[in-house]
Amino acid sequence: MTTSQAVAIDVRNAVKRYGDFTALKKISLSIKDNEFFTLLGPSGCGKTTLLRMIAGFEDVTEGEIFLYGEEIEDLPPNKRPVNTVFQNYALFPHMTILDNVAFGLEMRGASKSDARTQAGEMLELVQLSQFSTRKPSQLSGGQQQRVALARALAPQPKVLLLDEPLSALDLKLRKAMQLELKHLQRETGITFIFVTHDQEEALTMSDRIAVMSAGEMQQLGAPTDIYERPHNMFVADFIGETNLLEVSVDGIAEGRAVCHLGGGHELTCNALDGINVGSKVHMSIRPERLFMSGEPEKDGSLHGRVKENIFVGTDISTIVELDDGPDFVVRTSNSDRGNKRIFEPGTEMFVNMELGAARLLVD
Repeated sequence: MTTSQAVAIDVRNAVKRYGDFTALKKISLSIKDNEFFTLLGPSGCGKTTLLRMIAGFEDVTEGEIFLYGEEIEDLPPNKRPVNTVFQNYALFPHMTILDNVAFGLEMRGASKSDARTQAGEMLELVQLSQFSTRKPSQLSGGQQQRVALARALAPQPKVLLLDEPLSALDLKLRKAMQLELKHLQRETGITFIFVTHDQEEALTMSDRIAVMSAGEMQQLGAPTDIYERPHNMFVADFIGETNLLEVSVDGIAEGRAVCHLGGGHELTCNALDGINVGSKVHMSIRPERLFMSGEPEKDGSLHGRVKENIFVGTDISTIVELDDGPDFVVRTSNSDRGNKRIFEPGTEMFVNMELGAARLLVD
């Protein structure tokens, strides 16, 4: 993705009200051509409402929506060059897979022969050509999902909207479909706008993510920015696992802030604009950026004792009780490489952290 890319979808100060309830509060964002863009947030945050406004299924109370420079909020859904894949695949049970994919093309005026030819090409793209004569009930959930994708991609929309399309799949199949979706997006060159509440799903597939909460956009950025540099408490807590700590700022010098956790514990991290000495703020430290040892490091070591080790397959999560301070979670890779060191419950030890692991947040 480059800065010279055309803007596919431009949302400007979009507001959606249902009576006295405001579902979206002046949302503005630009989605670039050939971008895999994800709207991420918990249920009720407004992400699906925004997707439906782009599709034309919901009216815009205030604001404007442009598609490749053309204002579209007054266009009916069938006049917009976008297609939507829903949670419910809505395949016609009495039709073959090929006819399901061809149906939309015929409704747009394509001849039966041309529609079936193009539908066959789409089934080949999603690797389902061998099932073209089957009915939807004869396919697995993952295969039905791919048929729905083929049907939505067949008319070659400028933008494809996906409303939590993987939510009904089991975990293993869901992960496989994440990679397939990303592959399809790259191969077709179509702009994808994906809605999900699953943080790992968003991080896996997206070029950029807009994190939403209570009708507002909390942060917009690349997956690494969202995860490593969250702007506020909501983003830090919602994206992945973190140690979220209340701290007081005891000193600031040369862009570094000395923070007090209680119990005599101090940590040093980058200072933020607008945070002064004496401020009470929150700090985020990802568990995988921590490691345990029998000796303290020069800077940022916290003394405590192990409460519990939790085996989760790829990792081991250790809950550490700090001296007169909060509990910490340390995640250690289940591998003999690196800093793997596990202490038994009750053992006194030190929690050390990588440089830059502690991050102050805007509350």
